[in-house]
Amino acid sequence: MKVLLAMSGGVDSSVAGALLLEQGHHVVGVTMKLWGGESDSGCCSVSDVDDARRVAQQLGIDHLVFNFGEDFDRHVVAPYVAAHADGVTPNPCVECNRHLKFDRLLRRGDQLGFDAVATGHHARVGRSVDGRFTLERGADAAKDQSYVVHMLDQAALSRTMFPVGDIDKAQVRRLANERGLRTASKPDSQDVCFITSSAGRETFLGNRIEFRPGRVVDSRGTAVGEVAALEMVTIGQRRGIGLPGGGPKRYVLDVDMPAGVVTVGDEEQLLRTTMRVEHVGWTDAPVSGPVRVQCSAHGATATAAATLAGGDSVQVTWDAPQRRVAPGQSVVFYDAADRVVLGGGIAAR
Repeated sequence: MKVLLAMSGGVDSSVAGALLLEQGHHVVGVTMKLWGGESDSGCCSVSDVDDARRVAQQLGIDHLVFNFGEDFDRHVVAPYVAAHADGVTPNPCVECNRHLKFDRLLRRGDQLGFDAVATGHHARVGRSVDGRFTLERGADAAKDQSYVVHMLDQAALSRTMFPVGDIDKAQVRRLANERGLRTASKPDSQDVCFITSSAGRETFLGNRIEFRPGRVVDSRGTAVGEVAALEMVTIGQRRGIGLPGGGPKRYVLDVDMPAGVVTVGDEEQLLRTTMRVEHVGWTDAPVSGPVRVQCSAHGATATAAATLAGGDSVQVTWDAPQRRVAPGQSVVFYDAADRVVLGGGIAAR
């Protein structure tokens, strides 16, 4: 099989390439040039591209670089900035997977005659008893990345490969060491690739949008403080919300951008019994009924009932009250066994 391997310059995609070759596939590595600005904390730095190129040399495979910078800015960076300006908390890594790795790259692979695209994600593609493709959690529960690739449908799953999904991270590093790959001891990428660890999110956004100050009130409407930037506040936040120390813990319950008001309260006031999820896509057919729901990349799942609410919306009713999910965050549905991804969408306001 002719496989286009997305190489980020990390150990997972490096080992994925080695495994694909050992399975007899014809492999070509590709690194996507996405972000043209400064990067020191993610997967878009110059050193990462160089690591990918050198690993490809070690593996004896061709290495390409695709410049998808315009797509990345249009589908990831610009919406990220716009979401914050609108008081929404986006998930840019999920959107990068949705629009770049599993759309733009898949289409480019099709154009070049590749049978499949492979990545180093810790997830698995399986088959159901009736032959349909399934998206499943990776073997390493601590490194499982099925949440961030939940958007894959049948067409995408049919030509996507996750070579390291069946092994844990310790084994990935052991295999890299055994093969002498230069990325064997390289730390995992952290945070958002286009936001530097030195400057941070506030500087990145402050250079692109005008921050607006806001009032902080309690659940009775009594003023208790001020924030310098409404755009930097998110649901559930406890620190950096302009409150004096020493009192009871208070969390952000709501952000009203038009009114310029942040409402805070205790943890119990964050709890909700229902949630609406929009822009839902499914790995196969739409699902209604008992599900397990995950609302952050490394968070635990909770049981709920999913009800199709018309269009691409789903109403979630929790079995037990859960913390309110910040609008804009990805919400992913799993089967009752908490193993197979059913689909996912975006938390509504």
